[in-house]
Amino acid sequence: MKNIFYSLLMVMVVWGGFSCKDTSFLDETVTTDLDYNKVFSDSALTEGFLNEIYRQVGFDTRGNRFGQGGLHTACDEAEIKISSQGTVDLQFASGTVNPVIISDDAWRIPYENIRRVNIFFKGIESAPLIASRKTRLKAEARFLRAWYYHILVRHYGGVPLIEDVVYADGDPIKDTRDTYDDCLKYIIQECETAATSLSVRPSGSLYGRAGAGACRALIARMKLYAASPLFNGNSDIVAGTNCPAELIGYPEYNKERWKEAMDAAYNVIAMGAYQLYVLHINPKDNNVSDPGHGFYALFMASDAVYRPQSLCEAILEDRSQKDRARESWFQPPSRGSSYGFIYQNLVDAFPMKNGKAITEAGSGYDPNDPYKDRDPRFYNTVVHDQTVLMIGNSSWEPVTIYLNPDGTSPGKDAVHQGTPTGYYINKMVNRYLAANSVHSGPQETPVMRFAEIYMDYAEAMNEYRIANGSESEIVPASEDTYTVLKEIRARGGIDAGGDGLYGLKPNMSRAEMRAAIRNERRIEFAIEGLRFWDVRRWKIAEETDNKMMTGMEVKLKTDGTKSYTRFDVRQRVFRKAMYFWPIPYRETIKSPNLIQNPNYNL
Repeated sequence: MKNIFYSLLMVMVVWGGFSCKDTSFLDETVTTDLDYNKVFSDSALTEGFLNEIYRQVGFDTRGNRFGQGGLHTACDEAEIKISSQGTVDLQFASGTVNPVIISDDAWRIPYENIRRVNIFFKGIESAPLIASRKTRLKAEARFLRAWYYHILVRHYGGVPLIEDVVYADGDPIKDTRDTYDDCLKYIIQECETAATSLSVRPSGSLYGRAGAGACRALIARMKLYAASPLFNGNSDIVAGTNCPAELIGYPEYNKERWKEAMDAAYNVIAMGAYQLYVLHINPKDNNVSDPGHGFYALFMASDAVYRPQSLCEAILEDRSQKDRARESWFQPPSRGSSYGFIYQNLVDAFPMKNGKAITEAGSGYDPNDPYKDRDPRFYNTVVHDQTVLMIGNSSWEPVTIYLNPDGTSPGKDAVHQGTPTGYYINKMVNRYLAANSVHSGPQETPVMRFAEIYMDYAEAMNEYRIANGSESEIVPASEDTYTVLKEIRARGGIDAGGDGLYGLKPNMSRAEMRAAIRNERRIEFAIEGLRFWDVRRWKIAEETDNKMMTGMEVKLKTDGTKSYTRFDVRQRVFRKAMYFWPIPYRETIKSPNLIQNPNYNL
């Protein structure tokens, strides 16, 4: 940690103006190496210093975090792209992750930015800014510090809290971990303090900056995690190790943590500042009917055709990416890219357009035409055979994934050639943009959005009811758990059906509602980086990530029809240790008091 805490003696500031237009407040206009006094004697450079701390708020969930993959390829969502290097997602897929080879980005980047926040707090007092502006900027910085601690805690559990300290070369540094509870309380207190000095949802020239809503949303996320099985009664995780249970959660289960999570999520909802982005027409195509278009468009919020309604769902965004970033991560080789290939297992999780599971009677699923009449979110998440995508600068063509009748490949996108699973990723990809085009498009990616808070509320409510009753209790049709799921599905474009339940089973038991909520999270937030953490906090990763993952081989027949054959892709391996990330060996060897996470000791 010494290198992190003693770095940044010279300050790099990248600063530019920001507005509610297509440009981000992170757009670079000036880049230069400046010393501390120069930065904090200039109001613009002072604010530019803070802007830089925003730049990495989404680093951990980006699709290219591990070079050619991210958290989606490190869990049961998508297959990795094989390279000559041992990437982090391969380590998680094969169960070989350990302290020596693990990336240090989850440790290094948050602590670098926490140090930047502490430098900012020290320097802003002398900056030539009016008091009200200082107050707002300090509140934003306080939230950002909490945000980076939340990334640390999500990966490692309790970590060293350095508070406002700016270590100088030669200073003794803190090398002991604080408890999970201490870290949780610190993050919550920082958010609560910051919220008192911020508008709920900054708009106009301040759009994109943290507001009180983001503070409340982070509290809700952290409390949901704290209530979840991995953290809420975790003695089994540390059994037989020298890691105290208090470092990675709470040794004893407390059902009231679910009530706290439910209330925290409701606090965000009650603000009335956010809502699901509901749109069922395509304004870029003569307003043609397009059920669930809002689910696609919320990731294109800076496109002028969607403003200002599209801003209603984003609570905090990663605004650092530019041009064709997401397209260059996900699109097929014919468009100039491709890494991260969706598994058939995720494809099967999507229901039909009538909301029924593909295995459910009356769903209408046809295994000989498996992509017909699916949940519209499926098409906005998955590229399957003959999905039409833009190519080059101005044309649209289908993606040919099928094999010829003789088993040969008709092109670079085919199964077993371009994709090892028979699928590519379409989530967050612009319909009017290709990785190999010369144009650019929206790249702002929500890292917290209202749908997550809405789903948090439903989950916490159901779990609290289970804790006070039983899994067999019948869920009332009027309960908010049903309401949330129906509204999420309605926004996604699923048909209401004659009973108005959007395909949901009536009179679900609490256990069935739990399964419904978990699957809805799986498909609503696919490829966004939440699934990796969800299966861990639910403590089910030993099931979901310890199995054979499959793909789909589509083959053209001589009569012009196609066959669909499931095939094995990868046996994923999950070890109990992998519920948490290992603290990098280079950190524990330098700081002997830094206790390693359970089951990782060398």
